[in-house]
Amino acid sequence: MASAPKTLQEAVLYFADYENCKNFLVSLRWADGTVRCPECGSEKVSYLDNARLWKCYRGHDRPKFSLKTGTIMEDSPIGVDKWLTAMWLIVNCKNGISSCEIARDLGVTQKTAWFLDHRIRLALHNGSFEKLSGHIEVDETFIGGKARNMHVAKRQRRITGTGTKDKVPVMGILERGGKVRTKVVPNRKKHALQADVRKHVEAGSALYSDALLSYDGLSSDYAHQVVDHAVEYVDGQVHTNGLENFWSLLKRSISGTYVSVEPYHLFRYLDEQAWRYNNRKDMNDYDRFKLAASQIVGKRVTWDQLTGKGMDLQARLPN
Repeated sequence: MASAPKTLQEAVLYFADYENCKNFLVSLRWADGTVRCPECGSEKVSYLDNARLWKCYRGHDRPKFSLKTGTIMEDSPIGVDKWLTAMWLIVNCKNGISSCEIARDLGVTQKTAWFLDHRIRLALHNGSFEKLSGHIEVDETFIGGKARNMHVAKRQRRITGTGTKDKVPVMGILERGGKVRTKVVPNRKKHALQADVRKHVEAGSALYSDALLSYDGLSSDYAHQVVDHAVEYVDGQVHTNGLENFWSLLKRSISGTYVSVEPYHLFRYLDEQAWRYNNRKDMNDYDRFKLAASQIVGKRVTWDQLTGKGMDLQARLPN
């Protein structure tokens, strides 16, 4: 088996060989080397070389399965080599990579690349019950198009008020020296913001925020300190500059790479940017890619679910 790729060029050549794709994904899915049926968990399976499938002999409705079965790639006609190349690009491009670029690079349509991108973003979502602790920054921002960049007809349709009225509020929680968590929130009111702080931050932690009144009342559970941005941005350790840095990276990727993001897909772009931010240190491109590939099992989203057919905006947003 050839050595693991270290660069994009090496990855493209490496995964062009199906056997390398197979060995790589089998090692991630079945670490002990024993392939098991994703339907029933049986080890009584055999590999069909010509079809590139395994067959389970336990006698159920779905006896044959492939590398894609039970993953974000399930039922996709796109080759595993292209899937893995796209994943390498998404997790290692600091400012993200658009579906148009993926389409050109892989030789697929933009619609196909868009669907593929969102399924990879699903794999990057990390749900965790572990609370953040230590020195914590909390902040919020608004994501939305700039009126000056819109065609006048589009501006009249989409901009119905001033300021942040037509933008989506997003909250971030950052553990200094650790990870960031982000979420689309319904508003910036006290109930919405404080509920997420208490959900994700260990009681007793040092908490830093700006002077937004919605954070009033957190001092009973946290060592809460406030920096008033109308006066200063840093007062010793009291600042939210870590999250401000993250917001700048996020907005640079949205405005510079993706250009236009619909509100009901925004949480997936947050997952992508947060994942890259949380895994930016002490990992090379291959390690980052391997970690992402290890998260593809047991996650799936269909085209109808992704496009939200027959659903209103609130139903499309995550809980």
